[in-house]
Amino acid sequence: MNRNYNMGNVGSMNQADFCPDCPTQTIYDPPITQYEDYYHPQLVNVIQNIETVKQHHCCPVYQHYYTHTEKNVMVSSVKSGKQVKASSSKKRSKK
Repeated sequence: MNRNYNMGNVGSMNQADFCPDCPTQTIYDPPITQYEDYYHPQLVNVIQNIETVKQHHCCPVYQHYYTHTEKNVMVSSVKSGKQVKASSSKKRSKK
């Protein structure tokens, strides 16, 4: 049995001759946004107010004043054998 098979062929045409009529399709992806940044100097006047608050505080500074008194005391030059005690403010108990 001699069979003639055309493997890889469609009909009697070989693969190189076969070109199906497929319509071309176009697909659009969402756009990609690309940014280019350019910087330019801009003069900006900044006014900063400075307020000086002078705080006054009372703090103690001690200043010493001294008073002076004088008194005259009579002192005897004679020594006595017996010394007299000054009376005490305590009451004596009776026996």
